[in-house]
Amino acid sequence: MDDSEIRGRIEALVEEERRLRDSGEHTDEQRARLRQIEEDRDQLWDLIRQRDAKRQYGEDPDEASPRPEQQVEGYLQ
Repeated sequence: MDDSEIRGRIEALVEEERRLRDSGEHTDEQRARLRQIEEDRDQLWDLIRQRDAKRQYGEDPDEASPRPEQQVEGYLQ
């Protein structure tokens, strides 16, 4: 996946999240999907940051790979 594909996937997740949040009351399935969207989005942002860092230091950005969800979710903001 290149940067534009990753960013496109992030945008699609953000749009899906908006639609779900705007739908009012949420079912258990919708709440689970919202959690999954947040986790997927965070992993994709982390992947973009990894690719940018590799590029900055003269490395191949295609060598970046998604980190485990638990690792990404454990980062301090």
